[in-house]
Parts: sequence; structure tokens; C-alpha cells
Amino acid sequence: MPVRTRPTLSDVAREAGVSLATASRAINGSPTRTVRADLRERVLEAAARLEYTPDANAQAMARGQTTSVGLVVHDVADPYFSTIAAGVTAAADDVGLAVTLAETRHDPRREVDLVELLHRQRARAIVLAGGRLGGADRAEELTRAIAGHRRSGGGVALIGQPLPEVPAVALDNSGGAAALARALHDAGHRRFGVIAGPADHLTARHRQAGFREALAELGTAAAPEHVVPSEFSRDGGYAGMTALLPHLGELDVVFAVTDLMAVGAMAAVRDAGLTVPTDVGVAGFDDIPTLRDITPGLTTVRVPLREIGAQALQLALALEQEPRVVVVRGEVVLRDSTARP
Repeated sequence: MPVRTRPTLSDVAREAGVSLATASRAINGSPTRTVRADLRERVLEAAARLEYTPDANAQAMARGQTTSVGLVVHDVADPYFSTIAAGVTAAADDVGLAVTLAETRHDPRREVDLVELLHRQRARAIVLAGGRLGGADRAEELTRAIAGHRRSGGGVALIGQPLPEVPAVALDNSGGAAALARALHDAGHRRFGVIAGPADHLTARHRQAGFREALAELGTAAAPEHVVPSEFSRDGGYAGMTALLPHLGELDVVFAVTDLMAVGAMAAVRDAGLTVPTDVGVAGFDDIPTLRDITPGLTTVRVPLREIGAQALQLALALEQEPRVVVVRGEVVLRDSTARP
């Protein structure tokens, strides 16, 4: 029995009695040319009879888009973002697209500029990874830039805090940090410090707030002098722990709002001639795969970063769907860095 071949656009054009160019414009659209209503109807009827399925790449090119997608992260050297990038890249490979990677360097103005740049480059879709930066004015600017790209037929999705009418994969940062606080309390810890990250970084703010609120509910609130702001980086964690060193006799565990900051905190303890967890425990958030081999093993909140990257790209490319927000909740993983001496 002969194998049925998939119908091509040329087959549709022949069936409808029109040129290949007319069939392409009728099905895929065109930024510069239109097709008469009767011809378009004839082409669509021919496509239905032949059970022709349009090629997504051809449709995007007809709209003036490229076969690339943009990924904007805050810090390309941060393994949190590189793990997300691995998921986005794998998902892009599956649909024949290439990824253009750019970083904000934690500058909210650059986030807007990069969206506008990728729009001018006609990116098929844009994924913005990381917590929102800056205040309400920056969020408004970013929302306008995203809306402009979506009006032109491009897709956008966020990883982190959602914006109105934009698809997003949102992490339950507050809930994950609260669960960590309760798990550490159940393990017998009662005195806590927090390396809180920047005050204007929403992810950092939500994580430290969730952790502290859960502690307060348990009757073991962190003292204000034991909560220190820091940069959202490994060096920020190091500096934050350095500021807490004079208080270590008053602390059981220090929670750093990211794994990378927790690694910096552990380095500061070691450089002070002390050890984790004998002198103080350290916990993080994210469970970055490349940091799982550090010693002692880091207590953290596991987040499926690679899967989140893939899911965000799928949301950005699903142009026919209503914008939706997928909430991802983390899983507490207790390891040796918070074992009681």
C-alpha cells in the first residue's frame, strides 16, 4: 500500500488554481501584500480538502519574523540563569529555532532596551528570566515594550513575577521560603539570620519576607540586626555573611535568598576560620545542579529550572492561547549544611 505523502503548499496552489505566491500570502499572511477575499477563500477551501497543515516557520517568515528567539537574563555567569538557558535552548532546538542570549546586568533600563532591540531584530519570541527590577515606572515601560512586540505577532513569556496580560512561569518564592523556615524549625533550629539581597529586587524581597513571616508565626522571628541586605550575587552572599560574623554565637542558621549567595556565605565562614554547620548552618534557594557537589551539601528549596526554561518558551510560542500564568512551587531539601552539631 503506497504511503500517503504530506501535501505541500504547491499542491494547494495547484488545487486552487492560483500562483504559489498567492497561496502563500493567503495562508501565511504578508506584511506588504493582501489577497482578494474570493481568492483567499478558494485557497483555504483547497487547503482543507487536501488536509494541508501550514508550516510554522513559513508563517513567521511571512510576518517578517526570523527563526530566532531571544532570552534575556540578569547575569549569564550565574548558574541559575545558565540552567534556565539550557531548558530554553533545548525547547528551541525541538522546533528548529535558535536562541539569542542577552543580559541585563541587573539594570532595569537594559531590560527594556533589550526587549526593544530583540523586537527590531524580529525575534519570533522573547523569554525574560529573573525577578522584576526597579519600581512601578520600570514595570510600565517594560509592559509597553512587551505589548509592542506582541502586537507585531511576536511572543513573550516571563520567568518570575508576572505582568498584566503576559504569559509567565511564576515561582512561589514566598511559599518556598516559608516551607524552608518551617522545615528548619522542625529540625530543631530556633535562631535565624537572613542575607536578604537587594531591597528593590522582587524575588529577593518575596523570599526573605516569606521566610521571616513563617518564623514569626512559629514564635522564632529573626531579629532586625540579623537581617542584612546584599547584592544578588555570590559576592553579595560573602559580604552579607561577613556582616553577620560578629553575631554567629546568636545564630543557628543563616538563610541566603539564592544558592549562589549561600555559596558566598559559606566561603566567608570558611575564610573566618570557622566551619559549616558546626559554627553556623547555611541554607539557600534554587537547588542549582552545578552547586550540588559543594561540601557540605547545601540545604535549599529545589526548583526545576531547566523545565521552567522549556515551559516559558512554549508559552511564548503559543500565540493562539490566552495569556496564562503557570505557578511552580519548590520542594525543601535538607542537607548537611544545616545539620545540627
